[in-house]
Amino acid sequence: MPDRPTSPWPLPLPPGEEPLMPPLSVWPTGQRDPLAQLRDAGCVPGTETDTERIPPAVAAHAIALYSRPGDLVLDPDCGAGTALVEALRAGRHALGLTARTRWWTLTRANVTAAKTAGAWRDGSVLDARPKVLATVRAAGLIGRVGLVLTALRTAPADPNNQASGPDRDPVESALADLAATLLYCEPLLRSGGHVAVIARPFRHPDGSLVDLTSRLIAAATAAGLAPVERCIALTAGLRGSRLVTRASLAERRAAARARAAGAPTALTAHHEVLVFQLAHDAELAAATAAGIPWPTEDDVIRPAVNGVTYPGWRRAA
Repeated sequence: MPDRPTSPWPLPLPPGEEPLMPPLSVWPTGQRDPLAQLRDAGCVPGTETDTERIPPAVAAHAIALYSRPGDLVLDPDCGAGTALVEALRAGRHALGLTARTRWWTLTRANVTAAKTAGAWRDGSVLDARPKVLATVRAAGLIGRVGLVLTALRTAPADPNNQASGPDRDPVESALADLAATLLYCEPLLRSGGHVAVIARPFRHPDGSLVDLTSRLIAAATAAGLAPVERCIALTAGLRGSRLVTRASLAERRAAARARAAGAPTALTAHHEVLVFQLAHDAELAAATAAGIPWPTEDDVIRPAVNGVTYPGWRRAA
């Protein structure tokens, strides 16, 4: 496989056509506060410093819904490793990548803690960037991953890197990085596998929300994936008909400053979860539901990804 993707991003849509929006569902994943979730998962001290981590309750819910025991769960930008911990606890194999030494150390400690607590599946973390998934080093993973579970992560500006320099918007940079990551991950999915992207809300300087949904769907479509579900993973607790926000002190102060400046801002109460499948899998499911015959000849292949064609009906189950 080549070292970098060659498909354009974002995928241009025909004039006047809106991106397809998948069905919406709500996950009650905010019943425990963030620190309690980390304690319940057995995460090591310091995990809470990863402010862009996937909440353990959200990771556990996604793993239960979109993978099966014995599957391989991949987080190509794993941070402190909460998704890997929940995968191991659920009886899945887990593989994470991170290029930051701090997160690699924490993730390794969390994986070790999960195994010590009784998780018997294989779990590991590589000190590498997601693009390693598009090299020959990852050839053994093609068609083997049951779930790619990752978060939209921003990164500190690197003055030595023009692509992520101080003038580059961190959200735009994060979206571009995730678009490339999806291209790297697509060939690794087994037939029937899923990709779940967790995105916390981001705001423009004027306080308005960034439209992440259509951007992420466009990026996934360019990678040969099809949206199948759009979910709201609550980070606020449900108390009858009320939501109890669990915003951090910094978030509360930012909201107070916005109100004082005349731009009322609501506290964050959820993360958005976008779920994708291989495009040919989604088409097959739709055809089956509609009673439309689907070709199964051996010569049916998937479109080329990164310049390489993969047999669409010879995937590892």
